[in-house]
Amino acid sequence: MAYENVIVEMVAEHVGEITLNRPQNMNTFSLGLARELNEALLELDNRKDVRAIIVKGAGRAFCAGIDVSDFFGKTALEYKEWIEAMETPLVNISRLKKPVIAQVHGVAAANGAGLVAAADLAVMGASARFGLTAINVGLNCVGPVVPVSRSIGRKQALELLFDGQLIKADRALEMGLVNRVVADEELENETRQWAAELAKKSPIALQIAKTAYYTAEDLDYYKAFEYMNEAFARMCTSQDSAEGIRAFMEKRTPEWQEK
Repeated sequence: MAYENVIVEMVAEHVGEITLNRPQNMNTFSLGLARELNEALLELDNRKDVRAIIVKGAGRAFCAGIDVSDFFGKTALEYKEWIEAMETPLVNISRLKKPVIAQVHGVAAANGAGLVAAADLAVMGASARFGLTAINVGLNCVGPVVPVSRSIGRKQALELLFDGQLIKADRALEMGLVNRVVADEELENETRQWAAELAKKSPIALQIAKTAYYTAEDLDYYKAFEYMNEAFARMCTSQDSAEGIRAFMEKRTPEWQEK
């Protein structure tokens, strides 16, 4: 597929990268960007040569939210359809088979913050900022706060939602919004290296781990254990599990099946 608002490329063996490419607009979500991001995620998830996906932004920012130049003149139903289109990539990340890492620089605000929280993992540059800022223009981030809340809990999520302030990278790390904070100049290298490390794992094991985690997240405690045990049993019947155990015992590098 030809894209206008994102760039899709392979940046390492088995690592695909999606760049939000509206730098003149700080990579804010337009309908075009939202749809293309979703298509690009699905494209990479369906490619056999991709095992990990990076999402980043071009220019000065990761993503500064939603482009409000298209805000006015809609009915309530049209606003619902508009915002649902913006949130679709965030929702679908959890449905992908492959891990998604957000590479965050500059600013991740509003829907951009939601995209970071929705990603499976996130690496943030030391000077970057994160915030649910829509409250400052009379709106709110009740869509992005869903994955944010799953990451950090109700009290801290509501603080971000109500305050609308941009927090520093070290605070985002402390709250659990990102996994790692690195020097700005090391951000790209560190993110790609992490993605490359994940890409060396068994593709089917990663797929089952991710799918099982998101499914079990909404189950009660005992049902979650039951579901995870079933997922583990399915994993044990795969060729990769047998190969991984044999490789460990034979002290060699495993040869995973392409999935």
